[in-house]
Amino acid sequence: MNYFSSGEVAKKLGVSLRTVRYYDDIGLVEPTSKDESGRRLYTSEDIIKLQKVLLLKETAMPLKDIQKVLNQITMERILLLHKEKLVEDLERLNLSLDHTNSLLNMMKLEKDIHWEHLLPLLGEDMEERRQQRAEAMELVFSEDEQAVLQENLPKLEDNPVEVAKWINIIKRIELCIADGKKPDSGEGQLIAEDVMILSEETFKGNAELAEKFWDARKSEEASNGLGFYPVRQEVLEFLERAMKEMSLSS
Repeated sequence: MNYFSSGEVAKKLGVSLRTVRYYDDIGLVEPTSKDESGRRLYTSEDIIKLQKVLLLKETAMPLKDIQKVLNQITMERILLLHKEKLVEDLERLNLSLDHTNSLLNMMKLEKDIHWEHLLPLLGEDMEERRQQRAEAMELVFSEDEQAVLQENLPKLEDNPVEVAKWINIIKRIELCIADGKKPDSGEGQLIAEDVMILSEETFKGNAELAEKFWDARKSEEASNGLGFYPVRQEVLEFLERAMKEMSLSS
């Protein structure tokens, strides 16, 4: 029978020597034998047992629970638990990636972002935030309207070309404001016309949905609750006046 030292086992499994020794000390995985000097000697079966422990540990199962089930649990159950943990990790990483993309796009709208916007990346419950936004959407829009918005409304986290179109609209309005141009100016009316074109693409000609969306958009509280990207009130007011001016002149 081949025996492996603690160091050899630790190297095979990619764990620290301290971990292997600790599992022996607490009676979780004890070596089959020890030599005269007290050196731990592990068999291939011992190593398999240690691998089972490491897999179960990856599922976030406490060591005390692993100790209870180690000799009864099947390999299939271990793999299923491991799969569940991987799915959870993947969902968390996807949420983190979405939030990072959102922040990058926010920085195109604002030259700087606040540190509190980064806090979700450190482990705050982003899934809870997403659920709150979904509930807010249900209060404002019907299921059909939500489906239209979900499919067509640009999302900061997706980083598509459509997001850039709206960001450029906002930047053009900010330039107008900075240059003292009015909503009824030539540039203001071109912006209003471009917004009408984009709105037609987004709301598929549904005037009622477009009106509900812009009503929610004008409210800072509603916008935050629905998870819309931040836009300064003076920008929204400029756009609203430009749109009214265009409708009066048409």
